[in-house]
Amino acid sequence: MTQAEDLVPVSLEDKNAFLAMATQHFQELDPDFVPHADWTSSYLEGICANPDYRLLWILADGERAGFILFGIEKHRFLPRLTGNIFELYVSPAFRRRGLAARCAARAIAEMEERSPSKIQLEVVEGNEGAKALWSSLGFRKVTDRFVLAPTKPVRSSAGPK
Repeated sequence: MTQAEDLVPVSLEDKNAFLAMATQHFQELDPDFVPHADWTSSYLEGICANPDYRLLWILADGERAGFILFGIEKHRFLPRLTGNIFELYVSPAFRRRGLAARCAARAIAEMEERSPSKIQLEVVEGNEGAKALWSSLGFRKVTDRFVLAPTKPVRSSAGPK
């Protein structure tokens, strides 16, 4: 099934709709994900405040089908730029139609206009669909990333929840 898709900016006025969809996305990746107060109050604002990041709704036939977050960052140590795809989410009802691949290709083309030394992303362990998608677009695995889980509950800078 072919769909007419478009990418349009997510705005601060879209906060509730975006956070609802982002919560769904993160809970699919980690069923234990619970939005903390700092995430709810600052996640969208932090993204929108960075002019080098693009957060776009994925529209399919005029309906919000997902979102993509990508951007360009200065390399930490070298005088070069790195492209990053931070999130790509397509709601279950819109999957398996090529929408994610087409939108990802558009984001990659936009980043390539700024000539980054590389474009990178992370895939959550066990997300075989994402691995297949990114491999089909020319990405290859170059590392494993390890994260130390906090031994104490994470608290926002605003204090306890």
